[in-house]
Amino acid sequence: MPLDHDHFMGLALEESRKALEEGNVPVGSVIVRDGKVLGRGRNRASSDTDPTAHAEMVAIRDACRRLGTTDLSGATCYTAMEPCPMCGWALQEAKVSRVVLGARHAGMRRTDYGDYAIEKLMRMTRRTMEVVTGVRVPECEAIRRSWKGWREPPG
Repeated sequence: MPLDHDHFMGLALEESRKALEEGNVPVGSVIVRDGKVLGRGRNRASSDTDPTAHAEMVAIRDACRRLGTTDLSGATCYTAMEPCPMCGWALQEAKVSRVVLGARHAGMRRTDYGDYAIEKLMRMTRRTMEVVTGVRVPECEAIRRSWKGWREPPG
């Protein structure tokens, strides 16, 4: 079954909305393989008082628990916001093959991650992961900006 990036990013956006409703940063992710959702996650850092409970981490944990393995080879992670370095590395450790991005740190002019990009993490660590960009970007950026803690960078 071919991947429908628009559909699966829509599921990540649903998770983003749930995160926002729960008082968390509105970021959602889904892990998909062979057209089936293996795991879902949304940012739960505030509600769980767990700084590692980012959407991608929660989705990875969900998929691994459901499958009884830490090997997600051949899977794709759809995420409404580009993964931070912690989440990018967790995707590598879980052997996720592809990440599909909505919003990107640079596109949102975020300065808190410097000039970080998931591709730079892959180059720096000599790892590979297919990166697909440009999927439902306006919606992903809008929901991320809707969070009460968002501040538009100057300039």
